Amino acid sequence: MTEDKPQSQNSRTHATRITDHLRRALAATAIVVGLAVVLAALFSQAPQRLPDFSTISDISDRKQAFFEFLAPVVEAENEHVLAQRARLLDLAERVRAGERAGWLDRRWLDSLAEEYAVVWNPDLTESERLESLAMLERRVDAVPVPLALVQAATESGWGRSRFATEGNNLFGHWCYESGCGLVPARRNPDAAHEVAAFDSVSESVSRYLHNLNTHAAYAPLRAIRARLRRQGESLTAMALADGLMLYSERREDYVEEIKTVIRINRPIIARVRETL
Repeated sequence: MTEDKPQSQNSRTHATRITDHLRRALAATAIVVGLAVVLAALFSQAPQRLPDFSTISDISDRKQAFFEFLAPVVEAENEHVLAQRARLLDLAERVRAGERAGWLDRRWLDSLAEEYAVVWNPDLTESERLESLAMLERRVDAVPVPLALVQAATESGWGRSRFATEGNNLFGHWCYESGCGLVPARRNPDAAHEVAAFDSVSESVSRYLHNLNTHAAYAPLRAIRARLRRQGESLTAMALADGLMLYSERREDYVEEIKTVIRINRPIIARVRETL
């Protein structure tokens, strides 16, 4: 019995050394990963402020410059949403197959549902959970880049409006708390809204995507997009523009204007996107 003790102690010592090595390796990996995340965030940030497009007198050059500046920002925000969508679709497929989601997936799904204003909690019935998953699938999706570019151009006067230059607001978003943005010069005396101000252009684009993906007024746009997905067709700006009837008080006239601007500027947008 006593002869086995040194071997047992050596085994414990060896195991302790392995554990220490693993701990140090994991700590080093965590540091490297953490630094990589920080560096990625620093170097992948979209431009924070708009260039002064009013200094470009030639209309074609101004359009080109506007699209060249904004297209990468829209692409980046869309990529973020599509990454969310890919994980959602994989998880939804497993849930529908009867698999119970793991703890991390459940936490992620809770967060996603909150972000996209979809009811999701443990008290939901099976049918209610499936309905919420279907709603998330309709909401967590990209917006065609040409549609975002043209709406930004139309709403901001090609990046030259006061709300664009002072508040990075390219899409005419309103807010309703005092001091949340810029007060319109021609606001009615009894009105309380302001035009939202953003810290960066990417934040404005993110709000635009979130607005189209969650607001009840744009359920028609999401329905068109979902139909195109089911049919295996591309998401086109012209098709989704039909779902913007409530984006402006001008209703049909606004939709037709957006479609006209898309048609006119399609060659410029195509050239810009080829360089991304």
